[in-house]
Amino acid sequence: MTSFKISEAARLLGVSDDTVRRWVDQGVLPVTDASPTEIPGEALAERAIELASAPRDPTDVLSSARNRFVGIVTRVQVDGVMAQVDIQAGPHRVVSLMSAEAVRELGLEVGSLAVASVKATHVVVETPKD
Repeated sequence: MTSFKISEAARLLGVSDDTVRRWVDQGVLPVTDASPTEIPGEALAERAIELASAPRDPTDVLSSARNRFVGIVTRVQVDGVMAQVDIQAGPHRVVSLMSAEAVRELGLEVGSLAVASVKATHVVVETPKD
């Protein structure tokens, strides 16, 4: 069974070590018998799913895309006819390259609420070496 130290769990969940310790003290996260304290991987995965509950999608549209990230625009860089827009959606940073015209039409600016919709047929998943 895979387990994670407090600091590793905190990094993976995007919270502080103290938050993970509080969750352990409150019984939100179980621990193994290991010393130093470790969180079972399955429990960490369940907590990650709970925390990933995104805000309600304000567009209220039907879409075949399942990877939708609701977030706040943190950067808009326009250079000629193209632009880069950064969205912070929880712990995820989503970067989109689009036309400068699209940025203007969508009214994208730092602080705007936005939804990034990602549709891909190829995803690479990696795990660290033991």
